Amino acid sequence: MATVTTAGARRAGRDDYRALVRRRRVLIGLLAAGLVATFLADLALGPARYTVGEVVDALVRPAAADLQTAVVVWDIRLPVALMAVLVGCALSAAGAQMQTILNNPLASPFTLGISAAASFGAALALVFGVKLLPFGLDYVVPLNAFIMAAAAAMMIHLLSRARGVTVETVVLLGIALVFTFNALLALLQYFASEQALAAVVFWTMGSLTKATWPKLAITAAVVVATVPLLARRAWALTAMRLGDDKAASFGVNVGRLRLETMMLVSLLAAVPVAFVGTIGFIGLVGPHIARMLIGEDQRFFLPASMLAGALLLSASSVVSKMLVPGTIFPIGIITALIGVPFFISLVLSSRRRSW
Repeated sequence: MATVTTAGARRAGRDDYRALVRRRRVLIGLLAAGLVATFLADLALGPARYTVGEVVDALVRPAAADLQTAVVVWDIRLPVALMAVLVGCALSAAGAQMQTILNNPLASPFTLGISAAASFGAALALVFGVKLLPFGLDYVVPLNAFIMAAAAAMMIHLLSRARGVTVETVVLLGIALVFTFNALLALLQYFASEQALAAVVFWTMGSLTKATWPKLAITAAVVVATVPLLARRAWALTAMRLGDDKAASFGVNVGRLRLETMMLVSLLAAVPVAFVGTIGFIGLVGPHIARMLIGEDQRFFLPASMLAGALLLSASSVVSKMLVPGTIFPIGIITALIGVPFFISLVLSSRRRSW
């Protein structure tokens, strides 16, 4: 009798798990469908508006479509729309893994100072023409931004390994980095010429409008190279959510995993920011949406986070075109308006319950 009961409980458990997996796959499919919808809307909207049918026709049959429509869609809007998707994926994946390895809901490239460091590096090139690397003259601004962002990420990792440092302390140190780099950026702006000042201000607002196919290819290469490496660590990263001691008891090398993940995260966060400027809160909001829908299982949480981040940034791109007809607002302004209320709600909720 006991054997029959145990077998029945196992079958019920397997059925419940299969139902949970189906639910998660459906939710991921819905996020993907929403992303496709916002992507097509992003291509259709602009100074010249097209229907979704015209956009699809221009994408599928560019030679048979209207010449002007094909040129606008392929040469002007498609790089911007694809960059919104890739940057949203990259920033959200980076935020998701930062929150995982630091075990803190407020961790993201923006709140830990990585984006502010990238802004300072870019401003060095824009204001004084400083080159942190002797090569890549055509990409001085993004290279400077990447180096400073990677340095900030390494600093955060080293601080997180110091004796007696808690995850709350790491976030506070990240906030200190934000203020430090913002102060240095303000100092550069004080000495900048009017032309350089305008360029710095525009860059720090974040914009997708300067997306090009070469920049898109580099960003895509980074995402394609890093995400599979994170996916291979899905089980270990899921175990990290139980705490360092518990993960170590499962055979996870916590220190090595944290270092490797932070390096991958710094690459994911730094490269997109280097190309499109400061875009805040995508790396914070995207993972939390995925977590509320999917849970902590990295096999589903990582793709859901990427889709949620891409959907948010693509939708923000659409909103930036719709606020004032004929005007495209900097995307960083839109994401900040979306992210600040969410950030405040996270701070208030973290005071009422542990994460």
